[in-house]
Amino acid sequence: MAEASNWQLVWAPRMLSILRIVTGLLFMEHGLSKIFNFPPQATPRDYALMTLVPGLAGLIEAIGGALLTVGLFTRVAAFIMSGEMAFGYFMAHAPRNFFPILNGGDAAILYCFVFLYFAVAGGGEWSLDRVLFRRSPGSAATRAAA
Repeated sequence: MAEASNWQLVWAPRMLSILRIVTGLLFMEHGLSKIFNFPPQATPRDYALMTLVPGLAGLIEAIGGALLTVGLFTRVAAFIMSGEMAFGYFMAHAPRNFFPILNGGDAAILYCFVFLYFAVAGGGEWSLDRVLFRRSPGSAATRAAA
């Protein structure tokens, strides 16, 4: 029993980092597709910075996804992206239908809550936040950031 507990203590922050990296890469792909049409979408549209979609949304997704991937300013970036996904869900998906599977918003809801989790939990063991902003081992800031 103690061995399983030790294994969980060692791997929980690492799995948090793996989830963060994969989620960041997937989200960055959405932004790059909006801005550069890469990877190409079935219905490409011109990029216009001064619009909500693809302009501001594309920037948040590309920059926020990159920050999340490397684990830099994880909490702030994740909080902003969580808000973007909540806003996107209620503006684009919810008016179509009440049920997320019917309105196409299940990914937006999932992203919203995964980002909200990162905003609280941080970037995990393998993040630039942990490397750059590491405090002394016994400080309250280290315990709060872990």
